[in-house]
Amino acid sequence: MSIDFKSLIKLQNTDELIIEISEIIEKNPSKINTIDSEIEASIEAATAAKQDLADNQKKRRNLEANLQDINIQIEKYKHQLNNVKTNIEYRLLLKEIDNAQNKIKVIEEQILEEMLNADEIGSKIKEAEKIAEETKRKLTIEKDSLIQENKKREEERQNLYKEKENISPLIPSNLMNLYNDLFEKNVGIALSPVTDDFCSICQIRIRPQVLNELITQKKIILCENCGRILYWKNNS
Repeated sequence: MSIDFKSLIKLQNTDELIIEISEIIEKNPSKINTIDSEIEASIEAATAAKQDLADNQKKRRNLEANLQDINIQIEKYKHQLNNVKTNIEYRLLLKEIDNAQNKIKVIEEQILEEMLNADEIGSKIKEAEKIAEETKRKLTIEKDSLIQENKKREEERQNLYKEKENISPLIPSNLMNLYNDLFEKNVGIALSPVTDDFCSICQIRIRPQVLNELITQKKIILCENCGRILYWKNNS
């Protein structure tokens, strides 16, 4: 009685497709997570620029408060000038006023610098927001495509499972058990075609007597090296 290798081969091909599709399905969530991270990173860049502007505004407010305090102090010094009784006190107050006015110049320069920085930060915010929006738009399309692909692949996988259910009853139970054992042991590859007198999987040469038995398809023959079920490719 000849062995129904065609059903076995069809089963093997179906299982290989299931494995291939399953790998795609398993990889896509990781790709989607990467996309979400890239979107989040672009949003964080815009948020960081806005925080820089907030820090800039806070620094300017502090400088302006210091400026106001110094101006108040100068007014106090000027008021005290009217009440001094010695030249030494008068010169000391003038020196304090001069020092305070020098501080004002420094602070005013710092305020001007921060105002220029604010303009630059504002431009960065606009650019960062533009990039974030464009990045989100492009990556959302890519993400939606991966989600749709996963749905499609899952449908394909379920159809293949049904096809496998239809094939399995055509194979004798003892042969089906052997196939399943080899499938599990050999990472999904239980069969190996023989081409040019060699096992296609492990490339060991098949003995002439074994070749003759393969061609007749009268019994199951396992590869002496890798242990997979051999079949003559021309008979597949």
